[in-house]
Amino acid sequence: MLDSPALLAHTNDLDLVIRHVLAGLGHGIHAGRERGAGVEFSEYRAYAPGDEWRRVDWKLLARADRYYVREAERDSHVATWLWLDATASMSEPSRQVPKVDKLRFAATVLGCIAAVAQRQGDAFGLVVCTDGRTEFTPASRGPRQLQRVLAQLSKARPQGALPDAAALKSSLHFARAPSLVFAASDCLEWPSPLSEALLRLRHMQHDVRLLAVRTQAEVDASFNPGSGYRDLEGGMPPSDTNAAGLHMLTESGRAAYRAALEAHFAGVGAACRQHDIPYYEARVEQPLTAVLRGWLQLASPRARAR
Repeated sequence: MLDSPALLAHTNDLDLVIRHVLAGLGHGIHAGRERGAGVEFSEYRAYAPGDEWRRVDWKLLARADRYYVREAERDSHVATWLWLDATASMSEPSRQVPKVDKLRFAATVLGCIAAVAQRQGDAFGLVVCTDGRTEFTPASRGPRQLQRVLAQLSKARPQGALPDAAALKSSLHFARAPSLVFAASDCLEWPSPLSEALLRLRHMQHDVRLLAVRTQAEVDASFNPGSGYRDLEGGMPPSDTNAAGLHMLTESGRAAYRAALEAHFAGVGAACRQHDIPYYEARVEQPLTAVLRGWLQLASPRARAR
């Protein structure tokens, strides 16, 4: 069977990849009181494609000649928000797995979390930051909501830079009620408008979790020697940059590059720990199931204390 990075390289069917990944996952996001397959009956609703057959009320089918699903209540009112960085730097491709880049990997991980939320009966929505703007898919429940979110994730393209801090601050109205926020970014720009928004959400008592997505080549500086690279988001420092805006990575510069990058991500991790934000680093060459399991199992001290 193909591992998940190879599967990503062989198909554009996001739903297929998600079903493959979740088959090996085996647990959910949280314990909460939401409509779903719980114990305390709430109401009936019409069957929709993707609903579990075990939730169909067969006795009601015999009487009404229509399929209905039993909704139930569970233990909390927690919505799940997925936050995708779809800026230009997320176009960085893997040098080992063809057709896989940081954006596609991040979107697939968030799609898996959306599918888990849908299975749990949770409300979930999507925030995409791309090309200086913020795109929202309002939170809702059910199979149709999952298809809406997956469609938006599938069509996301890496473009431009993040919205500015004021624009992101004004957009945080989406998380008025207590929420789980799963954010995926390459975190190359930190501090940034995105980091400020996540910290603000954390201070508003939301459960914020951050995934830093990188390529193996970025981690170990295994880029081709003498190649030129341009910062697509306009933040390249002037050193080692020629008039055309190209950064040249030389053999002698590899050690400095690795040291600078390690220091940068150590700072990201330290900031997250300081603000009680579970932080997980992943490479796009890793199996998606392992990344998803590791990220979901992270719990803040606040969550462990409950």
